[in-house]
Amino acid sequence: MLNLNKAMIIGNATRDAELRTTPNGKSVASFAVATNRRYTDASGEKREEVQFHEVVAWGKLGEIAQMIVKKGSKVYVEGRIQTRNWEGQDGAKRERTEIIADNIIGLSGKGEGGSDWEPSQEKPSSASNQDSAPKKTADTPPVASKPVEDEINLDDIPF
Repeated sequence: MLNLNKAMIIGNATRDAELRTTPNGKSVASFAVATNRRYTDASGEKREEVQFHEVVAWGKLGEIAQMIVKKGSKVYVEGRIQTRNWEGQDGAKRERTEIIADNIIGLSGKGEGGSDWEPSQEKPSSASNQDSAPKKTADTPPVASKPVEDEINLDDIPF
């Protein structure tokens, strides 16, 4: 039997990505993305509904998220949904559902409420965990993703 756990969202970051390091030395970034849904209710009145999604990015992807995800910036996030449970310091049981990111793309251009990322500011020559990252130009938004087994040609992606 097949299973699928995939989340894809496009929305606005509600805060800058916060980068931390675990006791093991692994980088992890977290941020939230707001998505809007507009619809007309049964009485014909236009409504808008906002959902807030917590996002976690590990390792190199987390470091890149910290550079490109700024409050108000438009981002595409792709990953899997995970719910974790823990007990708070007050003894109360807590639960949080998050998107564990596999791919983050900054969609805001410079000066559009997003990051001031430019290809020349990129830390090593790649903004990806892939060995052969696609070349970036001034018009290309930053792309960050985990390694994939098949090579993806960015020209084949329709958006």
